[in-house]
Amino acid sequence: MKRLLGLLLAAALATPVLAIEYRTVDVATILYDAPSQRGRKLFVIKRGTPVEMVVHLEGWAKVRDSEGGLAWLETRYLAKRHSVIVTAPRAQVRERADEAAPVVFEAERDVVLDYLETVPGGWLQVRHRDGQTGFVRADQIWGL
Repeated sequence: MKRLLGLLLAAALATPVLAIEYRTVDVATILYDAPSQRGRKLFVIKRGTPVEMVVHLEGWAKVRDSEGGLAWLETRYLAKRHSVIVTAPRAQVRERADEAAPVVFEAERDVVLDYLETVPGGWLQVRHRDGQTGFVRADQIWGL
């Protein structure tokens, strides 16, 4: 019995951990309820929107948006780049990863920012589409 438990534990530890993968919608595209253009059209997702990859199936991806909605889109409309979306009513983007640092700009809810890197202490570096960069608290965005 102990040997069986040991084998099961070893197998569980050897199983790869699936990492969450985020992608960015490259061009505005239709989201469907099934992995086919014959599926019901749900709505159009705008360019630059971050999505979480849930399932990848023969040219289609089931994705989750920042509000938890699930839908299918063609993978050719996804970019490798990584963006995040502001979920707080107003996120302060600071000069440094520090609450005392000066505010570079503020971004309102649903503003999309380019993800640059994660910084220790619960911060990440982002870039606005106008080119401004700064640091925002991770709890104010979605897409990490």
